[in-house]
Amino acid sequence: MKTYRIEFTQKVPVDLDTAWDFFSSPLNLSEITPKDMTFEVTSPNMKGAKMYPGMIITYKVSPLLGIKLNWVTEITHARDKEYFIDEQRFGPFAFWHHNHHFEAIDGGVLMHDTLHYGIGFGPIGSIANSIMVSKKINEIFNFRYKKVEELFGKF
Repeated sequence: MKTYRIEFTQKVPVDLDTAWDFFSSPLNLSEITPKDMTFEVTSPNMKGAKMYPGMIITYKVSPLLGIKLNWVTEITHARDKEYFIDEQRFGPFAFWHHNHHFEAIDGGVLMHDTLHYGIGFGPIGSIANSIMVSKKINEIFNFRYKKVEELFGKF
């Protein structure tokens, strides 16, 4: 199975506490996900929850063609106000490993995401990635970038 790597960086004009408070809450992910994906956290008792190692988060999501899928991720690592890592345990990808890093900088916070993913299905998966999957992932992160600017302002 071929794996792919995509990186995203964004500067946000808020302090580290504010950024961490927002991004470490599983319920806020739906706010920065395109509405056409109908992203919904289905884990119970998430109000006020913050990322911690071993946390399991369940979702319903429609990544393509409006087809609803279950997605289960585990927060495998987390360090307060520094980073957290989510890994897919069940869902649309054969492999998903997503690092979220936060660093205080002059005037705000630098957020850096590194995503490694795999689709499976050999050459068919590679073609699917070229035709639509990588584009969809980039669309999601571009939406997130704009939504974060709307919520917190431009750097």
